[in-house]
Amino acid sequence: MVSLALTFLVGILWVQQLAVLPQPIWFVVVFIGLCVLASLRWWRLVFFVAGVLWALLFASLRLNNQLPAQLEGRDIDVQGIIADLPEYDGNHVRFNFKVSKSAQSVPYMLRLSWYYPDQPVKAGQNWAFTVRLKHPHGNFNPGGFDYERWLFVEGIGATGYVRPKPQPIVSAKASGFSFLTWRQDIVDRLEQTLSTSARLPLIKALTIGDGNSLTPQQWEVFRKTGTTHLMVISGSHIGLIAGLAYLLVIRFWAWLGVLAWSPQKAAAILALVVAAFYAGLTGFSVPAQRSALMIAIAMIAIVQQRNTHPCHILAVALFAVLLVDPLVVLSAGFWLSFIAVSLIIYALAGRLSKPGFWRDSLKINWVTSIGLAPLLLFFFQQVSVIAPLANLIAVPIISLVVVPLALLATLVLFFAPIIATKLFFLVDLALQGLWWVLIKLAELPLATVTHSQPSWWALGFAVPGLLLLLAPKGMPSRWLGIVMLLPLLISRSDPIKPGVIQLTLLDVGQGLSAVVQTANHVLVYDTGAKFSSTSDSGQSVLVPFLKSQGIDKVDSLLVSHGDNDHIGGTDSLIAAIETEKLLTSVPQQLSEHSPTLCTAGQSWEWDKVKFSILSPKPTNLASDNDNSCVLLIQSQQGNALLPGDIEADAESWLVKTYGVALKADVLIAPHHGSQTSSTTEFLHAVQPSIILIPAGYRNQFGHPHEKVLARYRDFYVNTFDSAGDGAIKISIDTSLKAESWRTTQGRYWNYKK
Repeated sequence: MVSLALTFLVGILWVQQLAVLPQPIWFVVVFIGLCVLASLRWWRLVFFVAGVLWALLFASLRLNNQLPAQLEGRDIDVQGIIADLPEYDGNHVRFNFKVSKSAQSVPYMLRLSWYYPDQPVKAGQNWAFTVRLKHPHGNFNPGGFDYERWLFVEGIGATGYVRPKPQPIVSAKASGFSFLTWRQDIVDRLEQTLSTSARLPLIKALTIGDGNSLTPQQWEVFRKTGTTHLMVISGSHIGLIAGLAYLLVIRFWAWLGVLAWSPQKAAAILALVVAAFYAGLTGFSVPAQRSALMIAIAMIAIVQQRNTHPCHILAVALFAVLLVDPLVVLSAGFWLSFIAVSLIIYALAGRLSKPGFWRDSLKINWVTSIGLAPLLLFFFQQVSVIAPLANLIAVPIISLVVVPLALLATLVLFFAPIIATKLFFLVDLALQGLWWVLIKLAELPLATVTHSQPSWWALGFAVPGLLLLLAPKGMPSRWLGIVMLLPLLISRSDPIKPGVIQLTLLDVGQGLSAVVQTANHVLVYDTGAKFSSTSDSGQSVLVPFLKSQGIDKVDSLLVSHGDNDHIGGTDSLIAAIETEKLLTSVPQQLSEHSPTLCTAGQSWEWDKVKFSILSPKPTNLASDNDNSCVLLIQSQQGNALLPGDIEADAESWLVKTYGVALKADVLIAPHHGSQTSSTTEFLHAVQPSIILIPAGYRNQFGHPHEKVLARYRDFYVNTFDSAGDGAIKISIDTSLKAESWRTTQGRYWNYKK
């Protein structure tokens, strides 16, 4: 069964590597091939082809549920239900919306934002909205979060926002018998009871899996200490509650003396019901689904009195999860959870040594910390060195104290709120002490190791290396496992030669951020926008990109001017990455970082590459945009010009001042390609071969303007735009090379222009 489940998994994985799904006729061809293989009884190939066919069908149905292009930007009346716990962030709220009725053929699941809502939004409520939608689209960058993939996996076929007019109305009361309304009721009661507790976000996360209120700072502590899996409802929590229910019932049933059902059968059935109910309260998150399925298989085996091997249970659970949703393989959590369980089985099952609770607990902690490190490095480019110690402290506190007490208090809250308050006081006290410990551990030097993403071949060596390292005592040459892990530390990127310029325009939506790399130095030009008190482009795009490239220091940060879409991510970048020097035209806005004013005439040289500030001139121009820091980068191989948001006046001044010295092979479009920039006079002076346009998908300003694009075409320039191409990497070497991240890394679920 194990080999069949793995071949089914491989078939599904193969489909996820496709840039475009094949035509429907190929589905028929694959099905015929499946029938032929089944008739020959080549079962492993049968399961592989079945995995391919199932993944193709599932993906095709999911793609067909996305918003048609002709409905983008139109007002559409929809009715439906709030399908999850709303996420409040400042002046707006986000939520998933399950459509039950619509004037147009829209996807059945939408991701909506409502700005300045005048009514409370609750999970399970039925609403009538007028919405404006767009096709699933997100920023697409190396090392960044693939929002389009997340939307695809979640079955969300469009995103958009609620129109204030006509007035949104609650069309019907929420059903009193649904997990959605129960979850919302629990959240409301917790917020009312624990309104003054700083640990309320943690308690909500641990009881019903609502991590929306956790701050970026809290998530950072969890990542540094390797305890993220403990702070939301995970498989271990559901297994703990199911196991507790099993033990209590088996004792109680034996005491009753009922002989029609054996205590084991009764306990197994109730444990299964408890696991399913608790998974429902978490919103049936993917980790909860996996855990519930594994518990279901184990409990069914007990009911049927079958003696099953743990590997068989895991294989059946894997097969069941993939049948329910083959797209789960696109989630890092899927791999981390199943491989963690596999490692535990490998390290503990079939050993001759006498089992012991504390000894096995310590071994599980060590095995999972070491065994999951390559995956964590691959998915997140970061591994917590102190995770074994942090988990040794946190696991018993969370599993044996906090979670049982918090769930008991939540249950009691509905009929004895005073007792519940006392129980929550104990929970709060335990979390307060644990949080203090985790903060101290996270502050330790070298608490985490950050490295560029390892290659597939490095992972290929790491897997057998780990199996050898974790093999039983007596296995010869176990030390070779350490040697086989060493390729993980080898950087994938080719070194940049002196005199070569590598420029990456990042996809930050309607904003600008670019990273310039030479042989031994890094310059960041602008940091994108700040969206809220907890979210900005520096945190979500720029820092992940730098970490994915193995960059731990920025030699110079240049913030062109003070508009939010250029300066918004600065604080997050400086907090996360060592930044040696800050240049800006608006030092007063960044005074806490001791900036230097950028003015025309400043220059420096790195690795045979010259950097020159061309503007702003000493006497400022009229507008903030025209006073942007303009940077010219020159080498023997070619030049690049980064002009910020300058418009016609500044362009005219640059042409008069520098003339043909403005010539550059690569130009970042001034002011995102607005109609007030990229004058004919300026383009004549620069004579670019490639123009990069930093603009958001369907942005409200209409950038880039059609007249400007026509002007670029008149100059026979190759243009790339971040909305359609994602991050764009330019290498100015002996030849000029341009690489679009969507072209090289896009998959069938990603947006294509």
